[in-house]
Amino acid sequence: QAAADPMSSSGAPEDGPKETSSVSQNISDAEAFKILLEMKMKKRQKKPDLPSTVTELDTEDGSKVYVVGTAHFSDSSKKDVVKTIQEVQPDVVVVELCQYRVSMLKMDEKTLLKEAKEINLEKLQQAIKQNGVMSGLMQMLLLKVSAHITEQLGMAPGGEFREAFKEASKVPFCKFHLGDRPIPVTFKRAIAALSFWQKVKLAWGLCFLSDPISKDDVEKCKQKDLLEQMMAEMIGEFPDLHRTIVSERDIYLTYMLKQAAKQIELPRASETEPRKYIPAVVVGVVGMGHVPGIEKNWNSDLNIQEIMSVPPPSASSKIFKFVIKATVFGLMGYGCYRIGQRTVQFILSMPAAQSYLQKLTEIRSQH
Repeated sequence: QAAADPMSSSGAPEDGPKETSSVSQNISDAEAFKILLEMKMKKRQKKPDLPSTVTELDTEDGSKVYVVGTAHFSDSSKKDVVKTIQEVQPDVVVVELCQYRVSMLKMDEKTLLKEAKEINLEKLQQAIKQNGVMSGLMQMLLLKVSAHITEQLGMAPGGEFREAFKEASKVPFCKFHLGDRPIPVTFKRAIAALSFWQKVKLAWGLCFLSDPISKDDVEKCKQKDLLEQMMAEMIGEFPDLHRTIVSERDIYLTYMLKQAAKQIELPRASETEPRKYIPAVVVGVVGMGHVPGIEKNWNSDLNIQEIMSVPPPSASSKIFKFVIKATVFGLMGYGCYRIGQRTVQFILSMPAAQSYLQKLTEIRSQH
């Protein structure tokens, strides 16, 4: 197959089938798979030379998972991802993305940089339409934090995920999985966890975020992802919010990594041949802030049904939603009033209008 597809799996590089086309007519699919698998195994390092940001985890059936902890705005993180994939030649690559953010994998750096910096009305409307008023506003506020970092560093987010996508496409029979919980679920659960005043306080903190950030600050945050560290500083007094944005996603990411690490069934020459399985090798690419949680949850029996449910809106959410709508419409009404007032003043200040008013006054005085 061709290169990796973010919504499914990746196969061998495009030039692979061309090289074996003359041979493929004389060998079975199982034999061809075996030959390519052997080539892959030869490239796979038995004792890989891995970066210090990689955590190695094992499953009960012998599969190995290499979790690369990254900073989302870091050149060295991109290099760590490339080196790890090249060294271990994985069967599956799992990244901390969901289907709502998958478009960043195929966008070029220049476009992403422009997109990340622009927070406009169209994006706000799209976020509200997709996630609802409350969750949409929360998403836009978090995007503002990301845009602030992007503007400070001149670097688009998610570079490590794009590198993972490219490298996975070069590894034969390597699948590419999206491992993060869908954004709408995370935001709706986060909103439901806050009281009315907590929502106001959090929104205020996000709106007025303006502290300068250096590239050195980002590299220091290899011990904890920069975006999540900034969030943690603001939401430290809201443990329920930290639980929904970080801890629950730790559980979800761990579950997806364990699913990806299931043994691989080898192709059979015939139906009568017994099934054979081999341990899988998986590379996970996640923010450094999630690595401790993944390690903590690794040997636990996980059920993600509970953290995928969205609770009904609370009374405080309804009040906050009403206040936001009233504020927006109030500002729009005031804006229209001010524009109308200035327009009338401008028209009345024109010589032609003043002459007409003077004549009108003279006519009225004569009568």
